[in-house]
Amino acid sequence: MPLIMMTGFPSSGKSTRAAELKQLFEERLSQPENQHRKHTVHIISDTTLGVPHSAYAHASEEKNARSALLSAVERLVTREHIVIADTPNYIKGLRYQLYCTAREEGTTHCVVYCALPVDAARQINQMRGSDGYADNVFDELTMRYEEPNSATRWDSPLFTIIQNDPNDKLPFDSIWDAIVERRAPPPTFSTAVKPAEETNYQFELDRATQDVITAILDSQKSGVPMSYVVVPGSSEKVNMPGRNLTLSELRRLRMQFSKLNRQAPLQVGQIAESFVNYLNINL
Repeated sequence: MPLIMMTGFPSSGKSTRAAELKQLFEERLSQPENQHRKHTVHIISDTTLGVPHSAYAHASEEKNARSALLSAVERLVTREHIVIADTPNYIKGLRYQLYCTAREEGTTHCVVYCALPVDAARQINQMRGSDGYADNVFDELTMRYEEPNSATRWDSPLFTIIQNDPNDKLPFDSIWDAIVERRAPPPTFSTAVKPAEETNYQFELDRATQDVITAILDSQKSGVPMSYVVVPGSSEKVNMPGRNLTLSELRRLRMQFSKLNRQAPLQVGQIAESFVNYLNINL
């Protein structure tokens, strides 16, 4: 069953909307005539994962938080569960990985964007006192936030809720129709794809990812520490973890990325940038 990714600024009302969604799903699933009534609804959040807000102040702790989220989603996303990922999901690379997990399970997904002006979110966060994010963490998360884009497969279907508009309600019927009634996309290439096209795609995947690795290794030869590396084919930069990356480490991540994208192929022009986002999450 589906994976629903909540996204938005800190303190933009994601958890409130996630709880509302869970209640609406459970009410509809409980109806005797509903053919999906045996399915259960789960919310995965920083609270359920035991991740404090302070984790987002440290790169290593944030990486662990993302790993915990991905592991929890992988365990729960099955044909019997509806999973609501109520975590920041503020980086498009993370949403892409969650999308790939749903595709591997042969189920649908969607993104629910809780849109709220940053000043309004900051005011709500400050009103929460010690239960909110520290000011520096809030500012860092909002600065790095990558708004979802319905033109990309991992952010589509996209449902945007204007949180400071009291008339903008949760479009539950549309969400239900999009991800429950719609048949999940196949997890692998369509049988209509010709072998020659598959071969070309694999070539482009190997070439683009190798070009990224080569650029990283070449930049390290100077011996000058750097916070990021510009790579070919991507407008995104590789954020360096404060140490040199080894060839074996990069090869391992490349193999993992390639495995994911053989099952959920990208547009050729998106390969390098998606690989950079994958590296930034996993380094």
